[in-house]
Amino acid sequence: MSTALFWLALLALFAGATWLGTRVKLIPIVSQLLLASLGIPTLLLFWVEPHWQLSAAQLLAPTWLQALYGLSFALLLGHILSDVIDLELSPQSLKIALPSFALPFCCGLGCALWLLPEQSWLSSVAIGLLFSITAIPVLYLYLQNIDYPPAATKRLLHAAILMDVMCWSLFALAQGSSQPEQLLWPLLGALLPLLLHKLLRLRHGLFYSLPFFALMLLLQQLKLNALVFGIGYMLCLAWLKQPFQLPLPKTLWQWLQNGLAIPLILSCGLLQVDFDSAWQNYSWLYLGALLVLPVLSKLAGNWLGLSWADPTAGPRAKWRESLLLNIRGLTEIIFLNLLLQQHLIDAQVYFSLLLMSLFSTLLPALLGIRKSRAAQPAARSSYGAV
Repeated sequence: MSTALFWLALLALFAGATWLGTRVKLIPIVSQLLLASLGIPTLLLFWVEPHWQLSAAQLLAPTWLQALYGLSFALLLGHILSDVIDLELSPQSLKIALPSFALPFCCGLGCALWLLPEQSWLSSVAIGLLFSITAIPVLYLYLQNIDYPPAATKRLLHAAILMDVMCWSLFALAQGSSQPEQLLWPLLGALLPLLLHKLLRLRHGLFYSLPFFALMLLLQQLKLNALVFGIGYMLCLAWLKQPFQLPLPKTLWQWLQNGLAIPLILSCGLLQVDFDSAWQNYSWLYLGALLVLPVLSKLAGNWLGLSWADPTAGPRAKWRESLLLNIRGLTEIIFLNLLLQQHLIDAQVYFSLLLMSLFSTLLPALLGIRKSRAAQPAARSSYGAV
């Protein structure tokens, strides 16, 4: 009973933080990141453990919580991957994406080999990918919030989608190469749109979205490679030019994500960190490297990509868009939780990179990138808002 009360109270705290954030013009994910990074450790160490006599392990133990977490994880990962269906490859977006992905990936790989020489090669690759990610949903919301010009918004979003597709695809291939038995069923499931479209002649979007989310949840529960399935499924839909329709009305979908899924994923990830012992013998060099190097390498890669895409762009414009493409947010958290679940990173790496994600997401606002009075109205887009 006390465990259920804790989770209800925590969801209420997230709702309050989100509401308060909107009063000061913060987008929901930023308010939620702030509460998760600063509030949950404080709540656990100074209230829940001493007064409620509950440990993090007990809070994570209920079967119903694991099922709810699995559903939330499937919904959010599926929603992020569904952005691929809207991708329109352009030379400019590709030129931005390649250096923006490659330079931080190489930096992250080198950082992992320097700081964590004992870990597996897959863990090193995963950390390199974490250096490279740009958060599509949070970037979209930020661009909308500052009324960024429609053409520039589209170009940056497509570059971000390309980077994230490269990240998810490389991780799926790297993971599959070490566990080939986990690839067969996800790959077969990814071909389901071909069956539905070619043989059964189904056209309505729900015939594709409902099986997608159901299979995402099933594969995750079976501990199979849901990532390979999701990427393959969306690529099949893109090839068939079949629209992807979310199974719930947009307002209800956003409420479910902001009110339940995101708080649950953030909280379950952070509660796996042993805060009492996490920082014992922890090197400040280690923490500083994981906070600073991802940001610096990503900014450098973004600058190179933007310079390649538009050599005539001025330094101020390139600096602004480099900061925007450094936004991490939800996509980074999804990836962090996936790696922590699979024991590819430890709690210290998780918490360090979560703080880096928070810092990167706040950086454009801290450095003054806000709505301009002369800005053009933002275009309506099909990208989902989280």
